[in-house]
Amino acid sequence: MPAARGGAVIAAVYAPAGALACWSLGQTLWEGLAEPGIALAFGVLIAVGELAGWGPAPAAGGGRAPGEREGAPLGAAGALAYALLGEAGGRPTTHGVPQTVAVVLAAGLVGLVPQIARGRGPALDHLARRILTIGFAATCFQPLYNTGTLGTWVASGPVYPLFMTGLMALTALCDAVLAAALARARTGWPYGPLLRDELRALPGIGSAICATGVVISLATAVAGLWALPVFCLPLLLTQFAFRRFAAVRTTYRQTIASLARSTEIAGYTPHGHARRVAALSRAVGRELGLNEPDLDVLEYAALMHDIGQLSLLDPVPDGATSPLPPAEQRRIALLGGAVVRQTGVPAEVAVIVERQADPYRDQPVTARIVRTVNAYDDLSGESAGPGGSLRALERLRLATAQDHEPRVVEALARVLACGGRAV
Repeated sequence: MPAARGGAVIAAVYAPAGALACWSLGQTLWEGLAEPGIALAFGVLIAVGELAGWGPAPAAGGGRAPGEREGAPLGAAGALAYALLGEAGGRPTTHGVPQTVAVVLAAGLVGLVPQIARGRGPALDHLARRILTIGFAATCFQPLYNTGTLGTWVASGPVYPLFMTGLMALTALCDAVLAAALARARTGWPYGPLLRDELRALPGIGSAICATGVVISLATAVAGLWALPVFCLPLLLTQFAFRRFAAVRTTYRQTIASLARSTEIAGYTPHGHARRVAALSRAVGRELGLNEPDLDVLEYAALMHDIGQLSLLDPVPDGATSPLPPAEQRRIALLGGAVVRQTGVPAEVAVIVERQADPYRDQPVTARIVRTVNAYDDLSGESAGPGGSLRALERLRLATAQDHEPRVVEALARVLACGGRAV
């Protein structure tokens, strides 16, 4: 995506979020704070959720863990609960839409402090999404509830929580659309796969956030503010579990990367070859529309695609096996797959490594990507000299009749045109 177009998308999100924030703050300051005790309690809950939710920055080039789709699930649940709060301890609330957004904004600004201190990514994206989605939920609920219209429509009983659950789901959908749009604007990756990844995460952490938000709102209406710490505990435990899973996932990727370096240490492949092929393969996979789980498999296979070369008595020049006889290439690929199967990675990773010597028409798309990117890195190495990248890409295009899929080669060209080569 061109920088100008990406900037336009970001501005299209930031402008209404900023306008809504300014209007909400102005209205709240002009009219005063309704139910300050309730506002303070929910503000503290949201701020604590924002502060507790952000873990260490993900590894560069890696995908996001499931919990990272919503970096602060407790803060999101608290904000949604406040947006859908009609009563507290049996007494009607009157905070309305402007105060809801103002409280969420204030708590979100508190959550930005550690983000800025740690130098993480565009934290304002998160705050803009939060303001817009909470504003949407509050606008759909607060006026209807305060005027009695909602009670006329759904009365009481099971229809009421079903209405709130449906509104929560619609709010989560809006947030997924915004998250994918901002990610597209920031990275230039295809919008469709990004949106599918966001939607795929909703039944997991998204459902926990929605359910907790509904429960907090309903419980606070009956039991008052004592319901907040009680019903936030399950989501807080879930949040810690996701963070542990993300830490394990990061360690797992680091272990695979260390194993992949064995061919470099032994002198079979150039320094940084596996890392470059993995990063560029992931970028090409995104360009072709692969989803997050497939990208993880692709990255692991790209890191370990040369592991079979350890069976050679003497290293081949520059680690390029293409000049070897087809039978030898096949033997190296099968041995590499056998080694990969012993590491505990998904079986799909070993299949990609094993099929590197197959004709590309018989390979899965992930194996075709690794094959093409590996050939590109071999052809454009330091020995290629000035203009080596362009010559390497041209040689790949000339070999599309037999060795490389044209669609993959063109995706690689688009990634390289956007500066996607890893160094």
